[in-house]
Amino acid sequence: MKIHSDSFAHRARVPAEFAAGQPTADGYGFAANRNPHLAWDDVPAGTQSFALLCIDPDVPTDIAPAQIPADQPRTDFTHWAMVDVPADVRTLAAGSCSDGVVAHGKVAPKGPAGSRQGLNDYTGWFANDADMRGDWRGYDGPFPPPHDLRLHRYFFRLFALDVAKLDVPDRFTASDVLQAMQGHVLDEAAIYGTYSLSPAVKD
Repeated sequence: MKIHSDSFAHRARVPAEFAAGQPTADGYGFAANRNPHLAWDDVPAGTQSFALLCIDPDVPTDIAPAQIPADQPRTDFTHWAMVDVPADVRTLAAGSCSDGVVAHGKVAPKGPAGSRQGLNDYTGWFANDADMRGDWRGYDGPFPPPHDLRLHRYFFRLFALDVAKLDVPDRFTASDVLQAMQGHVLDEAAIYGTYSLSPAVKD
């Protein structure tokens, strides 16, 4: 199976249009937050559905330093978890699943008919913010710390599954998806783009 995007080149910078955060005149603020275009082919026989994850593995474990060193320990941050994408779907148009930042998260994010959108990690990030907290479902794009000196990578991982409906709870996470997929993955394809808000970080 192969996957590509017309929105960004593999291993290249993701345009701010597809990020949640961008530089502004007075610092940093929200961006257009549109999901990027994704398309795939060479799907294995027997595929009954697809699952899609977008994960940033470069999130710092401590954002307190004035400048976060590139070698600081890192952890995963989920930006998208979607399951039950019908087997005949081969493309997601740019902006078709997310277009704009929604305070408290999207209640019913768009997606292919029959698909289900899980929680992304902005759910936990905004948990103590009365103006933003809620269940953040579907795609919400990059917004790395502006003082982080590491270039972040955003992996879009597509899984072809031999089940039409994945056994995950309503408020499912990427971890739930990874666990439920065990023994059902026929093939996987991945692409990643990069993003940073630090002017000191180069490609």
